[in-house]
Amino acid sequence: MALEIETSREGHVGLIEICRPPHNYFTIKLIREIGDALKAFDADREIRAVVLAARGSSFCAGADLKESGDFGGADVSERFGALYDAGTELMRTKKPIVAAINGAAVGGGVGLALVADFRVASPSSRFTVNFVKLGIHPGFGLTITLPHLVGQQKAAELFLTGKRIGGEEAHAIGLVDRFVPDGEVREGALALANEIAVNAPLAIMSIRETLRLGVADAARERMDRERAEQVRLRVTADAEEGIRAVTERRDGNFTAS
Repeated sequence: MALEIETSREGHVGLIEICRPPHNYFTIKLIREIGDALKAFDADREIRAVVLAARGSSFCAGADLKESGDFGGADVSERFGALYDAGTELMRTKKPIVAAINGAAVGGGVGLALVADFRVASPSSRFTVNFVKLGIHPGFGLTITLPHLVGQQKAAELFLTGKRIGGEEAHAIGLVDRFVPDGEVREGALALANEIAVNAPLAIMSIRETLRLGVADAARERMDRERAEQVRLRVTADAEEGIRAVTERRDGNFTAS
């Protein structure tokens, strides 16, 4: 079975590219492969920082909730559990990660972007945590990682409106660390990774570990709550309508049932 990522290196920087274009919907297999690649880079003494990028028109459009996708249909408890087990492993890796956000990061795709230490975006980058429009609960640790970056109040606004924001606004609120011209997000991410990688590798890992102390455990605890609520809400009529409405690019006709 073909890999859903490709890895390479440029000097002391490892590069992981998601290869499920155009929208790079995530799968359990994809998240596990990213985790394996990060662990391999952790074990490589020559690699000091990692760039996570994607091919196609979107960085990651989140989970495919259609029946044909990994997370389609109502019986998804085990699949969400496997996804969050794999997601927690991403947060336990040792070396700084810079995400290059080309195009859209949607739902869990924002969660994947927030696994990284830094994000580079451009005017055409777009972010939305649109779970409320789908009639389901946020996941992938977003209820802890997003407030940590942008503050509780702004995170609540993004979660409860499900609105889409562009790269410039994302940069203004602290969701994005570097803002570059369109077409230059990968180069911008590599530049930031190289600014990190010229420094002492043991010190880089030590400082990062201190800064992220307890983050993975806290995210794991929050994911357990997220998973339970996602499974509960996924079988409601509102979720069925929400998924249909988002697919059809319209507002949902919700009934609180």
